[in-house]
Amino acid sequence: MEKEEHDVVVVGAGPAGSITASVAADRGLDVLLIDRNPEIGVPVRCAEGVSREIEKYIEMDSRWVCNPIRGVITYGPEGTELIVTATDDVAGYVLDRRIFDRSLARDAARAGAEVRVKNRAFDVLKRNGKVCGVYVNAAGEEVRITADVVVAADGVESRVARWAGIDTRLRAEDVASCAQYLMCDIEVNSDYCEQYFSWDIAPGGYAWVFPKGAHYANVGIGISANFLNGTSRIVNFLDSFVHEKFGVEGGDNILAKIYGAVPLSGPVYRTVTDGMLLVGDAARHVNPFSGGGIIVAIQGGQIAGEVIAKAVREGNCTARRLREYERRWWKEFGRTLYAGLKVKNYMLSLSRTDFNRFFRSLNGELKLTEYTERTLMKEIAKISPKKMMITMLIRTLIPY
Repeated sequence: MEKEEHDVVVVGAGPAGSITASVAADRGLDVLLIDRNPEIGVPVRCAEGVSREIEKYIEMDSRWVCNPIRGVITYGPEGTELIVTATDDVAGYVLDRRIFDRSLARDAARAGAEVRVKNRAFDVLKRNGKVCGVYVNAAGEEVRITADVVVAADGVESRVARWAGIDTRLRAEDVASCAQYLMCDIEVNSDYCEQYFSWDIAPGGYAWVFPKGAHYANVGIGISANFLNGTSRIVNFLDSFVHEKFGVEGGDNILAKIYGAVPLSGPVYRTVTDGMLLVGDAARHVNPFSGGGIIVAIQGGQIAGEVIAKAVREGNCTARRLREYERRWWKEFGRTLYAGLKVKNYMLSLSRTDFNRFFRSLNGELKLTEYTERTLMKEIAKISPKKMMITMLIRTLIPY
């Protein structure tokens, strides 16, 4: 078995992993970034929508953008519409994640990280109970890689974290099963992302249409896994939605089919252990209400890279030292994720009658000077006095 040594090995080249690798390498560390797939950015398991808030954290490249959007239209179960727009007419973007992810990995390489594909981690190394590296199958050859810090950026299932002793299992109610079609030759509103909330369309979740251009869109559905059983397959719900929305059958006008899972548990508080740190979906850095995670993946990756660089230089990569990462991500976006969890749980607790009444109260138009999930949740909470509980909750968790 071949042996290698690095300061940091990052397992998973999604946005969180690539940003972590880029920041750590830029600060002078010897960083290895690996991904199990033969091509970074493939397969795409994402609706690819992101708010303009992303511009606060990275410089946007026009090549990443399939379609700028003015806002989001949310449809309630009785056909009500909440139209949310940005005052400057650009609320966000629908990305091409293949190009986006590949660009972030390229930036990591330019910062000095070594990037490898078709490298699948199959276990972690431990010394005196402390994580000190990973075992990797590199295109059929086994490699023993030691490192001061291992970064688990391997997604919702995060086997790397489990091997290190961190429980990453999720209850059925804490994960959304998702299916999405990339569709062409359909009539779409290219100015707005659309979301459909209805117990008939998507029990315990919602459906979406995210335009990637004229007559071209990601059309998907996400449903809490505890609402599915052996006879209720996620693809059946999606095919029904596609037929009702566009008048086509499930096999028509489809360029790609995508299936996956999104963690909706809220932030996991144990995101470090001796010699290891979790980022992105592995750390449950996803808003449980919307399922969005690209921006917090970038934020978390930046914090992780900075903390790791300091820890390695100090020669102290214990869990106690790495907890600076946990303190910082909680301060930066943790309360927003927790608020999303509380709102999600409240929505799921409603009867169908109250669920319909809630969306009836949201009917109308809302303009935001800054389009972010944080500001959107605050403004929605203000719309109806009947939703005082949500208003108080969000103001408590996300103070002005």
